[in-house]
Amino acid sequence: MMIELKNIEKININDFQHDLISWFKAEQRDLPWRKDRDPYKVWVSEIMLQQTRVDTVIPYFNRFIDWFPTIDDLAEAEEDKVLKAWEGLGYYSRVRNLQSAVREVKEKYNGEVPNTPEVISTLKGVGPYTAGAILSIAYGIPEPAVDGNVMRVFSRILNIWEDIAKPSSRKVFEHAVREMISHEDPSAFNQALMELGALVCTPTSPSCLLCPVREHCQAFEEGVQAELPIKTKKNKTRDVQLAAVLLTDEEGRILIHKRPSDGLLANLWEFPNVEIQHPLHHEREKISELFEQELQIHLKLEKIIGQLEHVFSHLVWNIKIYNGELQSNIPEGSDWKLVTLDEIKDYAFPVPYQKMFKIYLEYSNRPDPNAAKA
Repeated sequence: MMIELKNIEKININDFQHDLISWFKAEQRDLPWRKDRDPYKVWVSEIMLQQTRVDTVIPYFNRFIDWFPTIDDLAEAEEDKVLKAWEGLGYYSRVRNLQSAVREVKEKYNGEVPNTPEVISTLKGVGPYTAGAILSIAYGIPEPAVDGNVMRVFSRILNIWEDIAKPSSRKVFEHAVREMISHEDPSAFNQALMELGALVCTPTSPSCLLCPVREHCQAFEEGVQAELPIKTKKNKTRDVQLAAVLLTDEEGRILIHKRPSDGLLANLWEFPNVEIQHPLHHEREKISELFEQELQIHLKLEKIIGQLEHVFSHLVWNIKIYNGELQSNIPEGSDWKLVTLDEIKDYAFPVPYQKMFKIYLEYSNRPDPNAAKA
């Protein structure tokens, strides 16, 4: 911890806090989760904001709080409805963990979000960052909330050359924030750091001339702000080739499938699909055989109606989309359903399958049930 301790000594901490918090109070964005300090709303917003842009989160947050305004509402909700509220945000384990933790809060803590680091950190899906954010923003407790934004800001302010991609580096930055956090207004201090990282101290081309704490920034003073933070690149993503099919029966109903309860996109709905290991000769015949072998679905595969690519953090799906006719009963089990166009809007689908459905509607010239609902 000697590097940042030595660098902290170069800063007038009171002036830094004043300049940062004054800027935040004058310039902060009007965001719905800032209207009050309800710990539950702060919690929901912080979970949504993980790996998701603020502009994307705002309508999801408003709808989620409208559907589940209290901890009790979320704790008692059916998982399918919760997943539907989250549909399109991705990283669905976030909301499953949130609901699990909320149920624990209801049962063990009388519906009140714990206000100590020791207890709140035991909740499912609540890591050090989320714990610090809830404790500081909602309860005014001077706990660090260190995410990528905060590490980037502090790497520049304190001229820290630790690799922020390494988990061990988080401790360095948490220690630095503990040394510099405002004990009078930790809520504004932590939110100001996040806001500064999002709006001014950006990953590339930081707006140093607009920065309210520029005179405290050691990287700016040395002219190395563009070189920080140090961040090693992630491993290359894996490419997966898929064939998916929108299958209809004689009544025009569409076959959908519920994904397994663990793993990628758990418990969400999808259209039947199979992985293609390598380029196939007589592709449609081979894909039909794969559907029969792997999913026990007998079908007449018609034509490719579209293709799309969907990028996850660790893999890329390259999907060929077919339409087809179901020529057998659906496989046994509650994880398969035949649904009408009107019914399909009640099921939660991951983004790639929502895109597939739009391609299918355009191809088949069928009405969009969501548009009809609106």
